[in-house]
Amino acid sequence: MKFNASALAAAVGVVATPAFAQTAPAAAPAAAPQVMVSTPMTAAPVPSVNIHAPASGRCGLFQTCANTRIGLGKGDFIVRLSALGVLPEDRDSSLSLNGAHLGGRVKTTRQVTPELTFEYFFTDNLSVDLIAASTRHEIAAEGVPGLGKVDVGSAWVLPPTVTFAWHFRPHKRFNPYVGVGATLAWFHNVSPAGGPLTQKLNVGVTGGPSVNVGFDYQVVGNWFFNFDVKQMFMRVHAWAQDSAETTKITAHDSLDPTVVGAGIEYRF
Repeated sequence: MKFNASALAAAVGVVATPAFAQTAPAAAPAAAPQVMVSTPMTAAPVPSVNIHAPASGRCGLFQTCANTRIGLGKGDFIVRLSALGVLPEDRDSSLSLNGAHLGGRVKTTRQVTPELTFEYFFTDNLSVDLIAASTRHEIAAEGVPGLGKVDVGSAWVLPPTVTFAWHFRPHKRFNPYVGVGATLAWFHNVSPAGGPLTQKLNVGVTGGPSVNVGFDYQVVGNWFFNFDVKQMFMRVHAWAQDSAETTKITAHDSLDPTVVGAGIEYRF
């Protein structure tokens, strides 16, 4: 029996194909395409102070706005109005009658008056100020042997004082300072008491050094509160006479007033 070789090969191929199809591993499914999305990184928001200028675009006289400078510093010019207490100390005094020592001491009354101050800052820490005020004081001699208390008269004093101050906390709301300066005291409108020994009265011009401490506090906008204490050192010379100028009482007194002021100031 003869076999056709071609027919045999074809038959073997038909039988083998299903077998290989059953044993071959299944192809893995195609992976899904991945999409990469990049976003820009942003910094965390920075908190800010919520101060805005008014809708009109102008800062009111009694407002603290975004462009208001905090505290005092270089170039600031201040005008201050204060209530001033002038407290003479009369630390050491002596009286004489026609050149002979006379017992007793000088006593000067205390007064309150308004004060005007002008101040300019050369640097953030250093300023110079000038005060202008005038007070009226009654003058008496106390403890005079045989006379007791003798009314001498009254006088107005104008003590312009220049002070250089060092401020410790520039550009801060609370700013304490210390200062040194000098005072020139001029007495005017001098009025004798009119007694038998005091029909004429003269008080000489005097002056001396001074020291002070105080602070400024920013209240609102360019408005500040000021408190200041000055200690002035000055010795006063005065003399009283009768109308005939035959009796002359001479007084030397360490007036040394303590000056306390509190007031409101404005920065220009």
